[in-house]
Amino acid sequence: MNFSTDLSLALPELILAGGALVLLVWGAFQSRANMVFSLAAVALLVAAGAAAVLGPMGRGFSGGLIADQASAFAKVAIYAASAIAIPLGQPWFQRRGVNNFEFPILIVLAALGMGMMASAGDLISLYIGVELHSLALYVLAAIHRDNAKASEAGLKYFVLGALSSGLLLYGASLIYGFAGSTHFTVIAQAVEGGANVGVLFGLVFLICGLAFKISAAPFHMWTPDVYEGAPTPVVAFFGAAPKMAAMVLFARVLAEGFGGAAEQWRQILIIIALASVAVGAFAGLAQSNLKRLWAYSSIANIGYAVLGLASGDTAGVQAMLVFMVLYMVDVTGFFACLAALSRDGRPMETISDMAGLFKERPGIALAMSAFALSALGLPPFSGFWAKFYVFKAAIGAGLGVVAVIALVGSVVAAFYYLRLIKVMWFDASAGATETPPVEARTIALALALFTFPVVLVALAFLDPLAAAAAAAFGLA
Repeated sequence: MNFSTDLSLALPELILAGGALVLLVWGAFQSRANMVFSLAAVALLVAAGAAAVLGPMGRGFSGGLIADQASAFAKVAIYAASAIAIPLGQPWFQRRGVNNFEFPILIVLAALGMGMMASAGDLISLYIGVELHSLALYVLAAIHRDNAKASEAGLKYFVLGALSSGLLLYGASLIYGFAGSTHFTVIAQAVEGGANVGVLFGLVFLICGLAFKISAAPFHMWTPDVYEGAPTPVVAFFGAAPKMAAMVLFARVLAEGFGGAAEQWRQILIIIALASVAVGAFAGLAQSNLKRLWAYSSIANIGYAVLGLASGDTAGVQAMLVFMVLYMVDVTGFFACLAALSRDGRPMETISDMAGLFKERPGIALAMSAFALSALGLPPFSGFWAKFYVFKAAIGAGLGVVAVIALVGSVVAAFYYLRLIKVMWFDASAGATETPPVEARTIALALALFTFPVVLVALAFLDPLAAAAAAAFGLA
């Protein structure tokens, strides 16, 4: 391929890179921050459209970038979720007297890195994508500079993120040394029939680094503190798009680079999946802060997504993709509800703050109930269908016992979801709430409608798209 073709394959990333540079200059010299927010959201939606409808498909930049059905599927979901985070953040910061025009630019830069992760074709582009999105996320976590918890969250995330990046880079260097290449296609030839000890050591370190990015146990230690300390709209972003990007990267690395060693890495993924479900289910029982509670909920849900990937076949990857899209709806919607709620000038973030919410804000209470029941996996909400796909794939791959154990974790987690609903609907009101921002309320209600009944229609389109994306990885 020539250079112009390479550039056409990277069109979504070029749109975001150019948009971020223009908006950075605009924001530095103009006082109208609102325009930066609007244009950043437009840039993300344009990039999503470019990923969805524009070809060609293929490999560019000497195989370092892949444009296929899987990358297109992931980019549309990532850029759409990133765009939603911008109108959530704008009124939230304005109500607190913070004029951070950098917020939407950092979202765009993070989305750029996530797009590179979804299209990574070798270990070098993998690392560049991971670091580009991670550096933006570190700053986003601490962007509310006057808040001590936000600063603490950013520092913890940075320190632990540096550790995970070291693990990932060390694993990549071992793989390069023993496989003789950084390209996934060449690595796949080297591990055909099974990985040798050196490559396997490198793969373990690589999996550990990626497991940190998706906050899977036992690499989840940063998640509760960062979720609690970071601004609520930032947490809505953290819980959705970066998880999708990391899971797609996870699938691409394992399927395209280490498909011949599937029986070896499946065992690691099963352990990570069960540990994540157990930690998320049981640790969540002790939480009173809703942001920490949903941090543990996200750890458990990532365990289900990893279980789909552990199936080691196309059906498992398809289940993971469907699960992640539906999970992104739930987590974004729940934090949109939290972003909409405040009382006496302070955000409502604890379970006790939600007492009697149905009497004060019935629409938001209904939306939060829908997201909680969906995360629980109660039919006919979207979370039920997400887990249905994962458990079906796991059972089909001979992981029936593992699926049953994971299902028990879901039953345990039901306690904290139902406790929240009980407090909202039946406890005495804790006082009048302030008028919620139109943007957050609209997003919350729209996503709640998606969880049911829109999901029943959406699955008819989502299922074949996920199947086509999963087939691009080349698993059996």
